[in-house]
Amino acid sequence: METDSEIFMNNNNTIGNGDYHSIREFYRDGVIFVTGGTGFLGKVLIEKLLFSCDDIKAIYVLLRSNRGLSSEQRFKEFIKNPVFDRVRDRDPLALSKMVCIAGDINETSFGLDDANMAKVVENVTVVFHVAATVKFNESLRDAACLNTLGTKRMMDLCCKMKKLKSVVHVSTAYSNPGLKYVGETVYATKGPIDKDTFIKCIQVLPKEIIDSFADRLQGTHPNTYTLTKSMAEEVVAEYTNKIPVCIVRPSIVTGSIKEPFPGWVDNVYGITGIMMEIGRGTISSIMCDQKCIMDLIPVDIVSNTLITAAWANVCNYKRSSITVYNCTSGQINPVIWHDYGRITEKWACRNPTKYVMLYPGFSYRTNRLVHKIVELFLHFLPAYIFDIIMRVQGSKPIMMKIAKRFQAAANTGEFFAMHEWIFDNGNFRQLMRTVKEAKDGEEFNCDMTNMDWDSYVESYMLGIRQFVLKDGLESMKKARKKLNRLYWLKRFFQVGFVFLVFKFILKPIFHFF
Repeated sequence: METDSEIFMNNNNTIGNGDYHSIREFYRDGVIFVTGGTGFLGKVLIEKLLFSCDDIKAIYVLLRSNRGLSSEQRFKEFIKNPVFDRVRDRDPLALSKMVCIAGDINETSFGLDDANMAKVVENVTVVFHVAATVKFNESLRDAACLNTLGTKRMMDLCCKMKKLKSVVHVSTAYSNPGLKYVGETVYATKGPIDKDTFIKCIQVLPKEIIDSFADRLQGTHPNTYTLTKSMAEEVVAEYTNKIPVCIVRPSIVTGSIKEPFPGWVDNVYGITGIMMEIGRGTISSIMCDQKCIMDLIPVDIVSNTLITAAWANVCNYKRSSITVYNCTSGQINPVIWHDYGRITEKWACRNPTKYVMLYPGFSYRTNRLVHKIVELFLHFLPAYIFDIIMRVQGSKPIMMKIAKRFQAAANTGEFFAMHEWIFDNGNFRQLMRTVKEAKDGEEFNCDMTNMDWDSYVESYMLGIRQFVLKDGLESMKKARKKLNRLYWLKRFFQVGFVFLVFKFILKPIFHFF
């Protein structure tokens, strides 16, 4: 019987003899295993595989039971998601290629039963390990179990797969936040504990003890997310000689440029939430160095990068070192926070949502005291007043809840808005060139060199309006009328404020002199 390493060597030799000039050809009759498939990036990845690689045999989607729903029940809801609409419109039967694999990354061997384990081991050809907790304030033990230990379990499972061609591990460009320059290499995690000891600790120590050491263990890391993702990269790198694996590090993943639909987004995390609240006029101050480059990468660019990285990994795999792709935009098509904010503000006013509360307008600040004062008077005070009005009207007060939620999100993301990194992306650029040389490279574009940020933000804001706020274009006319009223209301209060300042502050001073 062959060992895991012998199986890999045989598979690698066979693959090496093949010449995949077509990306679709590489995926023909393949069985893909995806973790994190129900997340924002995972859904777009699966949709793209179904739409552009229609000769795929199957896509195994790892799903755990959650909130009283079994894996199968969640899967039935998952395939109804509107992200798959264009696949459904073209060929409804294509969705049947998705197969639910009941399991949980937090369990040994993913908690797979014998039937599913056999299915995965015998059939899988390509693995995309996308699953991760993206909560910056996640408890250390929970983040470590999913991001670090879960990755080790994934790599161990990959070693058993008999037909494995390629593995792509999704990390983050911010896995090494203590570095100003981040190369396309795996760095040792900076901190008081090495990854092996860390993994042993989270397996045997109670959650309370692990979490109590979080601040000491984080070192230069601003949160548990970057710490555990950094250690996960170290884990993956140790399997380079056993399986054909590479790492893709996206920066801040944002709404799509084009696929599955322009501006597609289905969550309010990070930048999307900030843009949404700018559009609703509920943000007046953001702690941020506006001169810093804002490294954003659209989700469909990331999806195509994952798909093509798996393909390129087979053609160019090297046992001696792991290939890392910094999937970032800062060195390719940079935009600074100031410019992006002004563009967002412009399109928030041109294409307002019916849910706008105040006329959009905000400022970036680096002075924390000034920011807190503005936050108190222009975020929380209006929210408190709005909630009083809503209570009087018999409605459920929600504005203070929204203000507190945004404050929490802004606090966790503040570190990334106040710093700038230089991400080397030589490998990413080479991947772009390689994809362009493929027969079907245009179908899997991962080059955003010529992307126009103004047009992108317009599409992104419309996407937030349509997909997140569920606000159709038919309400645009009324929304613009509402925005116009809010504009004059804002001007009225500004004039009133100036009048009061003059009357009660400046006039007495002039009178004194």
